[in-house]
Amino acid sequence: MEYIIFDLEFNQGFDKKLNKTVSNEKCPFEIIQIGAIKLDSKFNIVDTFNSYIKPTIYKAMHPFISRMTNIKDSDFNDSPTFPEVYNNFIKFISSQDPILCVWGVGDLKELYRNINYHKLASDILPKSYINIQQHASKYFNNPAGKSIGLQNAISILELDEKMSYHNALNDAYYTAKVFIKIYNPSIVPDIYVYTNIKSKSIKYSNKKRVDYDKLFDEFKKILNRDLTKDEKKIINLAYNMGKTNQFELENCKQRKNK
Repeated sequence: MEYIIFDLEFNQGFDKKLNKTVSNEKCPFEIIQIGAIKLDSKFNIVDTFNSYIKPTIYKAMHPFISRMTNIKDSDFNDSPTFPEVYNNFIKFISSQDPILCVWGVGDLKELYRNINYHKLASDILPKSYINIQQHASKYFNNPAGKSIGLQNAISILELDEKMSYHNALNDAYYTAKVFIKIYNPSIVPDIYVYTNIKSKSIKYSNKKRVDYDKLFDEFKKILNRDLTKDEKKIINLAYNMGKTNQFELENCKQRKNK
């Protein structure tokens, strides 16, 4: 048995003229980095994987994402495209009884969505997975539906924070550290089933628009101060990311450890 703990970084489209995020509904979040840590059954790190991915959908970095990840357009000069990186990632995963491990199922969903967009085979991915964020939230007795963030988990567990966050390999490493720290025999894999909700099943009304003035006013009341331009951009991005449903918690029944 081996645990493949992976993390992804994404890019989105950005319209400079309209100063807003734009997305292709078939793939609203394009993967631009895959980082992974491989643990053996005794939780030793036996291998790592890290690769930037040359974007083909959103060819320029979204300004907010670039600031958050420190990834620049120039970082992709010699980078392979997604199909090549995916093929290399599958080779990295290849082992006896591999289990994919993630900090939230959003990364699994977006991995499948990128695979499907590029018309690649998804059936070669292991179906067994562990949502480490879910188990960490239980470990810290978070209220139902309230998930703990990776940086908070690392801080509470007093683990070393020598590397920056929002880097796929670094975040995979931090996730592995949390997993090793909180692991107990009751943590067993679930089976991931990707469901693609087709856009035809969702009806959007062109008449419905977001009143950002009211939205920003609510945040102003909460913070008791005016918002900066960057904060407004972050709120706008978070709102658009939320509409994709990629962060919804899935009601997967965990198999009992007999």
